[in-house]
Amino acid sequence: MLASVLFVLISFVCVAQDTPQPPAPAPPPGLPIDSGVYVILVIGLMYGAYKILRFKVNSKA
Repeated sequence: MLASVLFVLISFVCVAQDTPQPPAPAPPPGLPIDSGVYVILVIGLMYGAYKILRFKVNSKA
């Protein structure tokens, strides 16, 4: 009887000794800014040149 009780108590102690899992890493801060900035910059330059040229053509007439 004593051996059975000790066996059960030892199994509880072994389960309680389990190491906790490390915390999950933090999520990334968002989407990276890569080549999309250059595309938007080129589109903005083209639009600005279009507006300037259109303004110059309309102001002469």
